[in-house]
Parts: sequence; structure tokens; C-alpha cells
Amino acid sequence: MKTKKAIISILFLSISVQIFALYGRVVGVYDGDSFTLLDEKNVEYKIRLHGIDCPELKQAYGKAAKYYVSGLIYNQYVTVETDKKDRYGRNIGIVKMANGKILNEEILKNGFAWHYLEYDTNPLWTDMENSAKTAKIGLWVDSSPMAPWIWRKMKKP
Repeated sequence: MKTKKAIISILFLSISVQIFALYGRVVGVYDGDSFTLLDEKNVEYKIRLHGIDCPELKQAYGKAAKYYVSGLIYNQYVTVETDKKDRYGRNIGIVKMANGKILNEEILKNGFAWHYLEYDTNPLWTDMENSAKTAKIGLWVDSSPMAPWIWRKMKKP
């Protein structure tokens, strides 16, 4: 009986965590870590990039992050691997660009985001952030940039 319950539990867990891919054209970039994807059936999806956090638009380097990301993906076709949504209903995902590169990684490597360790612990992404810091590129030109999660807390009334 215990074996049967264990098998059912394993099956339930494997069904409840399904990774699926969205494919479409990027029709809008809201900021450095979120955009709108339009699929072949003209269905729009709001996408939030997994594992990184870019400066907010009103924060230092926020617009620079948005323009950088826009230059990479606006009006381009991308694939988004996603398995969950955030509290705003956006699909959280890892984005593969047409050239095969991973958008999340390109943003980190070029210094336009923090590796968001609260949601991702990939050591390669930490290395990418640290390399950008060492090279003083993107937002790391600033001697002490403020992480967006701290900035957001300060802005709450």
C-alpha cells in the first residue's frame, strides 16, 4: 500500500511541474526583464525572465537595460521555456534567441542585471554577474549600484 501511495505521489509531482515552450515574436519590451510575446495564433504572453533582476525603469540603468534588451529581441522570434507564472500572471522563463544564445545570460554577461539568487542558484550565472562586475560594464560602472529589490522596498509607502 505504501508503495502504491509513493508511486502516485511521484506521478502527481511529475505531472504538476511541466515545462513547456512558448514560441513567438517579441512585440513589446516593458523593461530589462519583461516583455510581451505574440505566438502564431496571435495570443499574447507576458514574459518575466527567470533568475535575473534588472534595474527598474526609474532606477539608474533601468532604461539602459530596457534598450539593451530591446536591441536583442524586439520584433525577433524567441523560444521561452517556462514552468510557472508570477503573481502578476507573467510566464517566468529562460529565453532562447534565434542565434541560439540565452537572453537571461546575455543580460548578466553585459552587466544589465543582478543574478536573482532568491529564485535561482546556478553558479554559472553568478560567475557571469561577477565577471561583469570585475570588468565594470553596464550598471557595474557605478561603484555601488542599488539592487532593484532593495529599491522597490524603499519606494513602498
